[in-house]
Amino acid sequence: MGSCQFPCKKRIQSQTDGMATLSPSCLQDLEALAIPRRARWNPMGLMAVRSYVRDQLSALGELEKHHFASGIDEGINFILKLPGRNPNRRPLLVGAHYDGPLHSIGADLVDRLKVAILELARRWSANPPKRPVWLVAFDQEEWGMLDSAALAEKLKETRPALKLMVSLEMLAFTEEKQSYPHPAIRKLYGERGEFISFVADTSAGLMLTQLTHAIGQHVTTKSLPVPRAGRDVSDVRLSDHNPFWDRGYNALMVTDTSFLRNPNYHQISDTIDTLNLPFYASVIDGIKSAIDGL
Repeated sequence: MGSCQFPCKKRIQSQTDGMATLSPSCLQDLEALAIPRRARWNPMGLMAVRSYVRDQLSALGELEKHHFASGIDEGINFILKLPGRNPNRRPLLVGAHYDGPLHSIGADLVDRLKVAILELARRWSANPPKRPVWLVAFDQEEWGMLDSAALAEKLKETRPALKLMVSLEMLAFTEEKQSYPHPAIRKLYGERGEFISFVADTSAGLMLTQLTHAIGQHVTTKSLPVPRAGRDVSDVRLSDHNPFWDRGYNALMVTDTSFLRNPNYHQISDTIDTLNLPFYASVIDGIKSAIDGL
């Protein structure tokens, strides 16, 4: 793919007022990794993305490779554990997946990991947060969250005391119209798709309030606490936080609401030039600020 600067130029110019801008490393990640990447459709693309993510995270510390074979292909989750300023505190797990959907470039999927996770890893490596952070690059989410299910099950067996699991979903698309999984939510969130959403189980309610306030200093943010691990609203379970919910961990999803807003979801039209990059840069800044405060 060619340089991101040209297809993104018009959109950036129209949306930068009062918002953050992506760093050169973020733009480099975007243009290098917005490629088809699915094991049974474009295995070479998946291998290239896997190698890039591995190399970028390995440069920041010792990288753990979690191999699992619960799907039709072997998957590899990459785990970078940053100690934090107080290594005795319970760690946070921040993750997103690097595999892609069928027949799509998946640019709005790219933002969640191959930019957000890598950028957060770089920032926290240079300026550690208060508590340890485990950054996880998940594999095989598109096959039914096999990636996070395998890791959550392993963690349940070894019983580490996680503070919170944070799943980064789509983060970079804004739209004038917004849909919802339930009509009643529209009254709380409004008609315009120009916010980021935090979705958490009700047991994480206090942390949800704190996190929403922190990221809200950077970008308009809405929170949605859900009971019963979201079983009454199935759309809120469609990400890597879900297996952690089901195994008793506090977990939340950060999302621009994906297919409820983005008409390019899992389509070949999901390209970098459709994204609101200044909005996305503000989301990254907000996530870092929110996690730093826990």
